[in-house]
Amino acid sequence: MNKVQLMAMAAIVAGAVLTPFAAPAQQAGVTRTDLQRHDLSAFGREAIQVRVDLAPGVAFGKHTHPGEEIIYVLEGQLEYQLGDKPPVTLKAGDVLFIPAGTPHSARNPGNVTGSELATYIVEKGKPLLTLLK
Repeated sequence: MNKVQLMAMAAIVAGAVLTPFAAPAQQAGVTRTDLQRHDLSAFGREAIQVRVDLAPGVAFGKHTHPGEEIIYVLEGQLEYQLGDKPPVTLKAGDVLFIPAGTPHSARNPGNVTGSELATYIVEKGKPLLTLLK
């Protein structure tokens, strides 16, 4: 096997190994950094932690997850709207629990980047995020 074939094979293997960790397509002004993913003792469930950074004025549209989302705001401020409830604005150090399947959206109303640590307890093998219209 020559060097080009070996590099092509390595790229295929890396793609196959890393694909389960791929984040949904990145939206301009939104950066998702996958931190960890682990199977849980509850059959068919996994925990996923992601850092999400939203640039000032950026919004992430209405979506759902196949399990619970636990949010800890790391810096800045972020506004969340769950279902038809009024929006809530959280600042660094605040937390939010989003029940499984609850439609929600987020936006950064501030003038600095807003960041959160999102922990998902979700059904394994399902898409982490489903965008709604």
